[in-house]
Amino acid sequence: MLIEEELTKFTPTQDMKVSIGVFDGVHLGHKFLISQLKGHARQQKVLSGVVTFRQHPQDVLSPRTKLPYLTDVDEKIKLLKNEEVDAVVVLSFTRELAKLGAREFIGLLKQHLRIRGLVIGPDFTLGRSREGDYKTLRALGREMNFNVVVVPPLVINGQVVSSTAIREALADGDMRKVYLLAGRFFSLQGKVVTGAGRGKKLGFPTANVNVNQNQALPADGIYATRTHIDDELYSSVTNVGRRPTFDGNNRTVEVYILDFQGDLYNHNIQVDFVQKLRDERKFDSVDELKKQMAEDVEQGKTILAKIKKK
Repeated sequence: MLIEEELTKFTPTQDMKVSIGVFDGVHLGHKFLISQLKGHARQQKVLSGVVTFRQHPQDVLSPRTKLPYLTDVDEKIKLLKNEEVDAVVVLSFTRELAKLGAREFIGLLKQHLRIRGLVIGPDFTLGRSREGDYKTLRALGREMNFNVVVVPPLVINGQVVSSTAIREALADGDMRKVYLLAGRFFSLQGKVVTGAGRGKKLGFPTANVNVNQNQALPADGIYATRTHIDDELYSSVTNVGRRPTFDGNNRTVEVYILDFQGDLYNHNIQVDFVQKLRDERKFDSVDELKKQMAEDVEQGKTILAKIKKK
């Protein structure tokens, strides 16, 4: 069984208290849960661990309705490790794993991770047919010698912080709300690929970022952004959309990086989305588009300058 093969890679030196979940986006709600996990682990004098999955369960159970992810698995692992838990355990979510009952799954975690407790949210479930809700898990805990702590959800401005709420804000282009719920700017990572070269002809050469088709994207529009190139941070303006002035069909991410000279082709960059400037629209002429692009850049500079002062 793959899950057992993956679990044998972890050999904790003492008992462990864990939280389990997809942790897509590693947002403030996740960070609150993990802070509670670490606190309870310290009280119990055990290790703290996060168990997460390479795939979203919905991708396996309902592949026709794939959920766009906020962070890919590598970024998610990096963000989880930044929370300074003692272990981040990454498992493959497979149909085989989905068939395990709550008792079987917990049994494997007890065997390989020496778990002595779970820290979960009130809506958390695990196991076949989502049978392992907190009541079931508490009953199993009494039988299998582990405790269960239920942590209430984090609420900000009346909004329960969740990956779903962040996806909805992202789809609206509401980057301020995304920041409020995630605790950081939404970012895209990808390799720069060859584009049509129109930006350069217009006087605004852009880096075309190749993003995974399953990556969640902000609503189509123009954004004030920041771009990470190696260890340097640049102000930028980014277009997400279909380039309607040129009758484009595919969604693209094109970044105009201010005060940068050089060839980024085949280079990996990260783009932080700060604020939406306007919707994408079709212009009657190239000159009209160029004029608007110049205005976008000036507006972007003003917004990004304010952030630098904070």
